[in-house]
Amino acid sequence: MDIRLKLPKIRIFPAPKERLRTLADGAGQAEAWAGKARRGLEPTLETLYAIRRRLATGAVAVVAIWLFVHAMFGANGFAVYRAKRAEYQTLEKEIDRLQKENDEYTKQVNELKTDPRRIEKEAREQFHYARPGEVIYVAPEAAAPERPQNRSAKR
Repeated sequence: MDIRLKLPKIRIFPAPKERLRTLADGAGQAEAWAGKARRGLEPTLETLYAIRRRLATGAVAVVAIWLFVHAMFGANGFAVYRAKRAEYQTLEKEIDRLQKENDEYTKQVNELKTDPRRIEKEAREQFHYARPGEVIYVAPEAAAPERPQNRSAKR
C-alpha cells in the first residue's frame, strides 16, 4: 500500500538585500535595452517632429470635412431639415384647408338647425316639397346617348 501526501511547496523568498542586488543587476540590462530601442526610434521620431505641422493640418482638415458631411447629410443634417420643413409646410396648408372645410360644415349645420329659409330650401330640393298651389316639374336625368347597334347606323 502506497500513501502519498501532497504537501504544498514551500517558497523561500530572498532577503531584501538580495532582491535589491537582483534588481540592480537587471537595471543595467534594462538601460541597455531602452537605449537600443531609442536609437532605433530616433529617425522615425525626428521625421514625425519635422512634419508635425503638416500632420496637424491634415488632421484638422479631415475633422472639418467630416463635420461638414455630418452637418449636411447626417441624421439631423441640413438635407433632412429641409425635407422635414417642406413636409411641415405641406401639413400646415392641409390643416388650414381642413379647418376651413370644417368651419363651412359647422355653418351649414347651424343654418339647418336655426334658419327657416335654409330648412325650406333643403326640403324643396331633397324631398320635392311644395307650397300650396305650386307645381313641381322634375326633369329626367340626362342619360348617355345610346350606342348604335350595327355599323350602318354609325354612318
